[in-house]
Amino acid sequence: MVNNLLVPQESENVTFKVKQEEFDIAKKWVETGEVKVYRETFKLEKSFTVPVIREELVIEKKSLTSDIGKNKDVPPEVIRIPLSEEEVKFTKHRINLEDVSIYKEQVEYIKHIEETLKHEEPKVKIFGSPKVRDKSNTKLP
Repeated sequence: MVNNLLVPQESENVTFKVKQEEFDIAKKWVETGEVKVYRETFKLEKSFTVPVIREELVIEKKSLTSDIGKNKDVPPEVIRIPLSEEEVKFTKHRINLEDVSIYKEQVEYIKHIEETLKHEEPKVKIFGSPKVRDKSNTKLP
C-alpha cells in the first residue's frame, strides 16, 4: 500500500515536499536533589581513674601499763586527721579534628543519546507498461 499516492491528471502538475527529521539538542538545568549541611553533636560518657594523694596526721597511742603480760595482742589506738589532699579538677576544651569545605563544582561528562530519525524519499510506482525515459531522454527497459 502506498501512502499519499499522487497521480497527476491531464495538464496538471503535482508538487510535494520531501521531508526528513533532524535533531534539535537543547539543555536545561533541572534540580536533581537537595542537600542540607549541618553539624550534629554526640555525647560520649567517659570515666577516669586518677590517683590522688593526701596528707594525714597520724596519732598512735600504745598502752604502757604494768599489765604488759596480760594484753600482748592489743593493737595501738590510731587516730588519723586529714590535713591536705590533691583536688582533681576537670576542664574541657575543644580541638579541631577536621576542616570541612563545602562548595559546588561543575563536572562535565558525556551522555549518549540514541534516537531514530525519519526521512522521506520520492518513489515512483508504475502501473501497466508505459514507456519510461530518464532525464537524459534515454529509454529505460
